Amino acid sequence: MQTTTALTTPATFGVFEMDRADAEGAGPPGLDEIERFYRDFGYVLLRGLIPDELTDRMETECAAAQADVLSGRLSERYGSTKYLDAAEKIEKFVNYVEHIQELSPAVLAAATHPALVAVIRRLVGDGAWLNGSAQAGVVYQDSRPGRESGYTRIGWHSDWQAMPSVDIWPGVAFTFHLDGTSPANGFLRVVPGSQAWATPAPYRNVNNVAVPDDARPAGGYTPNPPPFEMPLGFEKIRGEVPVYTERGDVILHDAYLWHAAARATVDDGIRRHVRGNYLGGPEANYRPQFLKNAAR
Repeated sequence: MQTTTALTTPATFGVFEMDRADAEGAGPPGLDEIERFYRDFGYVLLRGLIPDELTDRMETECAAAQADVLSGRLSERYGSTKYLDAAEKIEKFVNYVEHIQELSPAVLAAATHPALVAVIRRLVGDGAWLNGSAQAGVVYQDSRPGRESGYTRIGWHSDWQAMPSVDIWPGVAFTFHLDGTSPANGFLRVVPGSQAWATPAPYRNVNNVAVPDDARPAGGYTPNPPPFEMPLGFEKIRGEVPVYTERGDVILHDAYLWHAAARATVDDGIRRHVRGNYLGGPEANYRPQFLKNAAR
């Protein structure tokens, strides 16, 4: 019998409270409401889906992997300097641990949780597959902004823009929040409904990565162009909203959704999360992509 999670009621805009008391069935009740919001706005926040015990284990195992990367006990496969403002700080601090699902059984359990998979399959199709060890993998991110950190924030992008030549879409990103978010420690910024726009492939980006010749000209669910150009940096966008989380929350957002991350306003603020994605296009179409840094 498949273990699932039942929806009780949306608490606030885009936040869906899940009730683990109803743990069995073909799929979480409330999938229609979750899908409807996601189709309209490009994201949802699921609260109560991941058990607290599993979140606690993810935190412990991710911190241990982070320490092992910094000490050199783990290979370069797991460390990364992508998206850092100051890559030289990698010797002092580790902001990213890649392929964390190989190092943390709790992360793998959360990423393949039956209730999560049931929601994702509704959003991107029954053939949805985890972007796993053979591809980019799941990433643990420690986004603290202190002096030792090489990360502060990430600018506007859609995930599709990182691989505009690869026919693996649609896609949905998931983020497990190990810390609640706020203006103090940073938070997600989204432009609701932007997943519908035909967002152009990036012709330039802050990393100066060239766009491949075979890139699709645009990505989105309609042929309608965006009402304004996507900024390269962190500018305010008309219609953007903050998405604040509590510890244990899961955000799902569409690969075509415009989003960015705001910098913490408190230097000792801590914002840690685990992120990955499921893809709905054929897994066989995935290939190494030299535009990995295009998503800033």
